[in-house]
Amino acid sequence: MRKAAVLTLFFIFFIASSVHALNWAYPFVVWDGKIYEVMLEEKVEEWDIGKVIGKVKVEADDMTGEYYGDASNFFKKGTKYFEIKGIPTSTAIAVEHDGHWVKAVYMEKAPFHPMNILTNKLFIALIVIGMIGAGVYYMKKRK
Repeated sequence: MRKAAVLTLFFIFFIASSVHALNWAYPFVVWDGKIYEVMLEEKVEEWDIGKVIGKVKVEADDMTGEYYGDASNFFKKGTKYFEIKGIPTSTAIAVEHDGHWVKAVYMEKAPFHPMNILTNKLFIALIVIGMIGAGVYYMKKRK
């Protein structure tokens, strides 16, 4: 009986993991390898909205803090990013939010994540071209 109690305590204190959720410092979006802090109170007028430049494709993981590509810790997949007329995208962009647009200001370069490479269309195209080239090479070599 005593061994069972010790074993139970062991599992409770040492093996059972507790769940922790991150508390993000601010809402952000990632576009083109850059992190933008979203200013939810700073609306952008419709006449200042330029063309669509991207959208949220990945939601940041609240448990690990990991994200890659065009991501956000606040907005859902599919939320669109826009140019703001007269402001370079290296400074700020607009983000669709509750039927209007809010300003997102450039903060810093996004951290590297291996999925950034694996989901890159150019990388995928190079792999496909390489595989086709290797197949053609080996087919010619066999003849």
